[in-house]
Amino acid sequence: MVFLKFLWMGFLCHLCQGYFDGPLYPEMSNGTLHHYFVPDGDYEENDDPEKCQLLFRVSDHRRCSQGEGSSASALLSLTLREEFTVLGRQVEDAGRVLEGISKSISYDLDGEESYGKYLRRESHQIGDAYSNSDKSLTELESKFKQGQEQDSRQESRLNEDFLGMLVHTRSLLKETLDISVGLRDKYELLALTIRSHGTRLGRLKNDYLKVEMSAVPLWVCV
Repeated sequence: MVFLKFLWMGFLCHLCQGYFDGPLYPEMSNGTLHHYFVPDGDYEENDDPEKCQLLFRVSDHRRCSQGEGSSASALLSLTLREEFTVLGRQVEDAGRVLEGISKSISYDLDGEESYGKYLRRESHQIGDAYSNSDKSLTELESKFKQGQEQDSRQESRLNEDFLGMLVHTRSLLKETLDISVGLRDKYELLALTIRSHGTRLGRLKNDYLKVEMSAVPLWVCV
């Protein structure tokens, strides 16, 4: 079965080689082993790369002698050995880049074996921080409510004390007014009593003087 697949692939390659034997044009971006296979055999600037096939050149078959002599064509027309050398350098560069990436990844992982464990640890830390912040916010809310309740209790107590003082002051004022009214009545009664006693004393004085005047002639006669 595998032999039949290889045979069929070789037959297709033979057909393709018989269909197109023209030059392979290198890719414009990097000038490596990647080339465009142009179906019509005529490479133009307006050819759509999506309609072309990307192949590898496995021989030192040169491009057309159209652009020979120029420095650009000399750079683009590399031998297979030179292209393998360039490819080796690119592989080394890629290895160094991958090594740097692995070092940066190991630095980012902070001692963990994989990103999964690192992310789980970070998620646990974030969850703990969130729970702690939530707990702190709950405590702050409870303290704020307690402060509001204490303020309201103090305010109500102050209002009650102020109202009590007003009631007490009013009662004292009323008692003072009652006492003043009683004192005024007593003063009037005392004044009336004094006037009455004065009248009685005046009458007694007059009676005494009359009695004394009537007793004087009798003594003189004796």
